[in-house]
Amino acid sequence: MRLTHILPLVLFAVVALALGIGLTLNPRIIPSALIDKPVPEFTLPPVDGRPNGLAADDLRTGDVAIVNVFASWCGPCRIEHPLLMEIARSGEVPVHGINYKDLPRNAVTWLKRYGDPYQRVGSDRNGRVSIDWGVYGVPETFVVDRDGRIAYKHVGPMTRDDMDDKIMKKVRELQRK
Repeated sequence: MRLTHILPLVLFAVVALALGIGLTLNPRIIPSALIDKPVPEFTLPPVDGRPNGLAADDLRTGDVAIVNVFASWCGPCRIEHPLLMEIARSGEVPVHGINYKDLPRNAVTWLKRYGDPYQRVGSDRNGRVSIDWGVYGVPETFVVDRDGRIAYKHVGPMTRDDMDDKIMKKVRELQRK
């Protein structure tokens, strides 16, 4: 057989194998190159009507914190929002928000309607800061350690099990250190 006949078959087999492996992977498990790295340098203005935006320095205060990336147009954000409200009410860990590519009036309306669990909320109108955080889409939730390093990343809406068994478990582990 000629190389021109074999080469397309080999390429097809390689592509088919790669696609087959890709279909077996969990799409919610997206590796982050930022785990154990400092949060990116950023400063975001507050969402309209809020006194405090969010900056990298706010996450280097010696407290473990949760940072949630959300948007008013994000349906899955509504699903997880009651859990964020619960975490905030507990007072166990500060919850901060990055409002992703949202109109200011929509973000304010959304927080008034569903509740505001965030101590600080930064408005990331163009999405640049979220990209620096490695955000692929909303919602995404990060656990940040006492030194401002990203310790955990959760992609997609958190469930009760995610909150209890992953996010808050990581928070408590870091708080004991």
